[in-house]
Amino acid sequence: MAEGGKVATVTEKDPFYVRYYVGHQGQHGHEFLEFEYSDNRLRYANNSNYRNDSLIRKELFISDLTVSELKRIVTESEIIKEDDSSWPRKNIIGKQELEVKLGSTHISFETAKIGSLVDVQGSDDPEGMRVFYYLVQDLKILVFSLINLHFKIKPTH
Repeated sequence: MAEGGKVATVTEKDPFYVRYYVGHQGQHGHEFLEFEYSDNRLRYANNSNYRNDSLIRKELFISDLTVSELKRIVTESEIIKEDDSSWPRKNIIGKQELEVKLGSTHISFETAKIGSLVDVQGSDDPEGMRVFYYLVQDLKILVFSLINLHFKIKPTH
């Protein structure tokens, strides 16, 4: 959690880093999805051994405008104000991790996998979990969209 629960003003020049991981150890081995942003580089990995799928890795560089949007999503979510001390702990079903460096603030969260909003509402900190849940959804949508745009568009001749 940010010191004193305060969010400092963040500029475009301030350091910015975000990493999200969700995974579990199961009958098909270590299955996970992870993405990480740092210095205009977005890295993505998805490992599923179901039906002998293999590890998928993608890496791309994003524009300053896209970085600004990513930073805006994180900042406006106010995740920096949250505290994961009363969130569900990782379990056999798996875990999620979110790490953010925004200016001089560095936070790291770890919680159990969230199946739906019912899990959020039933937690000891439904408001904090709701912020986490929706931020993760927004980040996933942006990352998947960027990956699809980058790797699926075929140039025309």
